[in-house]
Amino acid sequence: MIFYKQFLIKFILFAFSIGCQLSVSAQYEGIVVDKIVAQVGDNIILLSDIESQKQQAVASGIKLNPNIQCEILEQLMYQELLVNQAKLDSLVISDEQVDAEMENRIRVIENQIGSRQEMEKFYGKTVNEIKDEFRQVIKDKLLGDEMEHNITKDITVTPKEVQEFYATIPADSIPLINSQLSFQQIVYYPAITKEDKKLAYDKLSEIRTNIQNGKSFETQARIHSMDPGSAADGGKIEASRGMMVPQFEAALFSLQPGEISDVFETAYGYHIVKLVSRKGDDYICRHILISPEFNALELTKAAALMDSCYTKLNKKQLTWDEAVIRYSNDESTMQNKGIITNPITGEQTWDMEDLNQVDQQIFLITDAMEKGDISQPNLYMNIFDHKQGIRIVRLMDRTEPHRANLKQDYALIKRAAENDKKQRTINNWISGKINNAYIRIDEDYRSCTFKNNWIKNEN
Repeated sequence: MIFYKQFLIKFILFAFSIGCQLSVSAQYEGIVVDKIVAQVGDNIILLSDIESQKQQAVASGIKLNPNIQCEILEQLMYQELLVNQAKLDSLVISDEQVDAEMENRIRVIENQIGSRQEMEKFYGKTVNEIKDEFRQVIKDKLLGDEMEHNITKDITVTPKEVQEFYATIPADSIPLINSQLSFQQIVYYPAITKEDKKLAYDKLSEIRTNIQNGKSFETQARIHSMDPGSAADGGKIEASRGMMVPQFEAALFSLQPGEISDVFETAYGYHIVKLVSRKGDDYICRHILISPEFNALELTKAAALMDSCYTKLNKKQLTWDEAVIRYSNDESTMQNKGIITNPITGEQTWDMEDLNQVDQQIFLITDAMEKGDISQPNLYMNIFDHKQGIRIVRLMDRTEPHRANLKQDYALIKRAAENDKKQRTINNWISGKINNAYIRIDEDYRSCTFKNNWIKNEN
């Protein structure tokens, strides 16, 4: 499934357009547009299925090898084998799971094309029509994933197995591990007072009154909204039920097209929303966000507090762990000694690529630091919560680039050993199932070198 999963995130985008591409090429080249290239049980695999996956590989920047079409075909046959077994085992995928996955895929396409309206215009179909057309494709994908999970869910590896796996890796194939960094932080966010919140509420109330008196909602959003994702587009949001926070959707779904909500509060601040249109759970709206901002006095207090913390750390008047408990009010790190988890990998280590995506500032702060050093207090913007605070950073560790080894990279090697064991388990499962499944492969693909004996066991 690894190959399949790499490409499926773009599956819908290319599946929608591949038919048109093949039809055009057929007009000029006189070739057969589509045909059945394989059958697994009652399910068929078309040439267009393989071509669409190949197009996705190209779009993903993956270098194609001469055996790419055979590899794609084998992954598609494996997917059909999983789906067949999932149905035999009566595995259930709920409509809610399908809807959620479908919405995620639609959002990917929407981001690539620009908006839902542009996407509908491009494909000549409404979002609901697109969803209906590909609902079974997504359901089968989820069934296959669930079946694969059932096959491998109980697989674990012992320390001895990890060592044995590492010993089997040829010396020249042991991967090079780039420099890995780990960080801790103490963050103090200035207090937002009742007065600060009232100022934000009153400002948005005045904006709402001005809109009711004839000013353009779109223009007011461009001028005043503090939502970086929609302000430049006049506050426009295209989404579906479940994508926004509950308070937002409660206000929105109580409106008729053209109506404007009262001021309401979420964790991000105060909002007003205008419903533009709604089709079922899909909607287009405009919204204005005003977030309460702390006043200059609170920022000065926060800076003084963190200066005191920094001085005490330097004078060894308290330990780092004590300082985190006493000074930090960052909910994501204050209970874990200030350790910053990498949201991309879920681990405590970072490489440069991840840092560049998530927190460029932290590299600039720690680039010249040694292990255990702490930074001076710096102004900090939390990009996830859109909160501004004062931060002290500690460099926990920085490894040098090296070949993977059991001492420094045990967790990485353990995952590789688990994946290897899972793959061997899957291969054994495939071998057992294809002996009892109806399999037919087109003559053009019978010369493929497959990892499993699909040809030998063909019925």
